[in-house]
Amino acid sequence: MQRFVDGAIADFSPVSVSFSANGHGARGVNAYKFDLHFYSLIDDEQATFVVSDNKIELLIRKLEPAWWPRLVATPQKPHWLKVDFDRWRTEDDMEQEKDEAPRDVRQDYEKEYNDLQRQELGYVKEKTKKVYLMFYNLAMFVGYLYVVSVMGVLYYRDGYNSITKAYSHVGNAFKFVQLLQYLEVMHPLFGYTKGSPLVPFFQVSGRNFILFLMIEWEPRMHAKPVVFYVFLIWSLVELIRYVICPSSPRSHRTNILFYLCSYPFYLSQLLGREVGLLTWLRYTIWIPLYPMGIVCEGIIVLRNIPYIEETKRFTVEMPNKLNITFDMVLFLKLYLLLLILPGTYLVMSHMSKLRAKKLGRGRGKRRQLHAD
Repeated sequence: MQRFVDGAIADFSPVSVSFSANGHGARGVNAYKFDLHFYSLIDDEQATFVVSDNKIELLIRKLEPAWWPRLVATPQKPHWLKVDFDRWRTEDDMEQEKDEAPRDVRQDYEKEYNDLQRQELGYVKEKTKKVYLMFYNLAMFVGYLYVVSVMGVLYYRDGYNSITKAYSHVGNAFKFVQLLQYLEVMHPLFGYTKGSPLVPFFQVSGRNFILFLMIEWEPRMHAKPVVFYVFLIWSLVELIRYVICPSSPRSHRTNILFYLCSYPFYLSQLLGREVGLLTWLRYTIWIPLYPMGIVCEGIIVLRNIPYIEETKRFTVEMPNKLNITFDMVLFLKLYLLLLILPGTYLVMSHMSKLRAKKLGRGRGKRRQLHAD
């Protein structure tokens, strides 16, 4: 989990932290950074840091309240790492240090192991899960970039007339990438990503409800200008997640996958890159785009109500074999009510909390943190 506060970036993982910032030291203004690989797992979801005028404090908690014989994974601690004895805690039974379980040196000495692979193989072997996620994110980036590019070129060529033709030109491509997003529901189930599968399921299903039932099934909606706008807003939201970073790749990385996939935001997270601007955009651009997207979705549902009243599409009336009834018009009215009132509040409040967690709460809301 990457945190970004006042130009400083801390990238927390369950086993490490990577910190970088620009500051004024003994040699003037310089870029400072360090990496720590911890002895055991930490709670990277709750880890955070605060920047004050004269110091930077990181609050990192252990995932399990167990005794650690040392802070870092390797027996040799960095020469610059000092002990704050005012906050030092001791273990009553020091015999636990003698019973330390065997450790994987490939993880404790990850940098040295990767350097050895580069020397012997010419590249670093990546885990299958990581390679899959890189290609998945690259495919999604290309898909949404295609949609935005086609819509932009057509608008530049034909002007306002292209707005009514957006669905005929990019509708199939948009349906493909939206269906592909259901893979993000599967990722948490298989342990590829963290979090609950319910959140991406409801997000993807909500969009697909609008795309397939409200637009695809009603030909009269295809030429509506609101379809162009909702495609544009959805695509921009997703492109920010996969947007290309202008920074150049690190010179010491020789893996070809790095050159292919190192720029987009999620790929930068997979590869441990520190891109503060992308992080800020990822958790800020939703402020104008989400309300506009909700308004466009509401307009699409509202415009479909008279069409469904006319065609009785998706409506189940009595009598029938199942002896049930379903009024699609009533369902859309309830959906519209829930989308505008509690739906907007829940989405915006969730994103606001997530933004505060990722980017920090500002100087006025900083808390004095203590080492754990």
